[in-house]
Amino acid sequence: MTSLSMDQAPPINAPFRFFLTAPFFLVGIAVLLLHAGTQVWVSRWSGTLLAVTHLLTLGFLSMTMAGALLQMLPVVVGSPVPRVQGIARVIHLSWLLGTVCLALGLYGWGVILLRTGVGLLSAAIGLFLWVSAYSLARAPMRHATVLSMAYALLSFLFAFTLGIALAGTLSGDFSLVVTSFIAMHQAWGLVGWMGGLIIGISYQVVPMFLLTPAYPARITRWLGGALCGLLGAWSVTGWLSVAGSVWWHTVFGLMLAMCLSLFATVTLWLQYKRRRKIFDATQQFWRIGLFSLLIACGVWVVLQVMPSWSHSSILLGILFLYGFVTALVQGMLYKIIPFLVWFHLQSRLPKGQFAPNMKQLILDRHAHRQMLVYLASLLGLLSSLVWPVLIYPSALAMGVSGVLLWRNLLGAAWQYRTRYATLTNST
Repeated sequence: MTSLSMDQAPPINAPFRFFLTAPFFLVGIAVLLLHAGTQVWVSRWSGTLLAVTHLLTLGFLSMTMAGALLQMLPVVVGSPVPRVQGIARVIHLSWLLGTVCLALGLYGWGVILLRTGVGLLSAAIGLFLWVSAYSLARAPMRHATVLSMAYALLSFLFAFTLGIALAGTLSGDFSLVVTSFIAMHQAWGLVGWMGGLIIGISYQVVPMFLLTPAYPARITRWLGGALCGLLGAWSVTGWLSVAGSVWWHTVFGLMLAMCLSLFATVTLWLQYKRRRKIFDATQQFWRIGLFSLLIACGVWVVLQVMPSWSHSSILLGILFLYGFVTALVQGMLYKIIPFLVWFHLQSRLPKGQFAPNMKQLILDRHAHRQMLVYLASLLGLLSSLVWPVLIYPSALAMGVSGVLLWRNLLGAAWQYRTRYATLTNST
């Protein structure tokens, strides 16, 4: 806490508009899965699966991460985002509408929606990357989290640029050989942007919220840079068609898997060594996510030496995106939102008065109930690769999980609103 610049925190509604919108994308994904039914896994390139993937990556995950960064850049990095209120509104609305239009366009509702989605997302993500880079460039500190954020944002820029090229090819605006771009688009988006940002933020939030020892300095110094550098080498060797490039491409891919596995293993070890042996919902979300990451890395390694199963790419996507990233994002929302509500209320209370405890803002039994529903949906999705009929209860569980998550987060936000209104009226 002593290293945080809480006096520079943005208004609470700047990140909250992102956090409270994101769960609805899980409901939208559930609707698409129910509509597709047992045919959803027929092809990884089906319109349904492309729409589902981008509703999850750009909608639920990246929107939440963008809101978190708008909060963390001033507080953790010490560099405020300029005009954060207005910028947050523009980014949020363009991101929301752009993601919906893009998903509907990929689903098959027309090229116009696809182009509209790309245009809106280009405006939103371009502005987000610009203000983030501006804040990072002015940061008075250059610790491991700052550097990891920079690497993650650079990865996001690469992933989105490649995504524009792929979407343009689908809409007929470009005529590119997309096969060489798809793997790089996925790798820079999933591993570089999402994995890299989670790793960098973990250096701060895991010791703070999960009460663990700090990450070893010898890991924080090089892990973020190594991940970005290996992604670059992996992309180049996958692009080239010279002698030995395939071998090096596999080697760099294995090294990426080793880096991610190291992060998961070290984080699990730190949680084992934590000061308070309390298993709340956030702790359980992190365990689900980290074990999903380890399994995903193991599956990827096995696939390098064995013939690929027809659903292997989908299996990896479920484990990494819905098992790893989605679990950790949900777990941290249950800490970040109560903390922000507590902090903003406490800063406005007269001396001697205290804001509600974080545990009172979102009851752990409510978070635990939502975690169990999420876990049921994750296990159901994995099982549906073998027994497709399980897609129906899995999709229903995902939708219910999204609604419960939104209700829990809204409850904390509503407490802030009512208590803040009481304070304002009393003064």
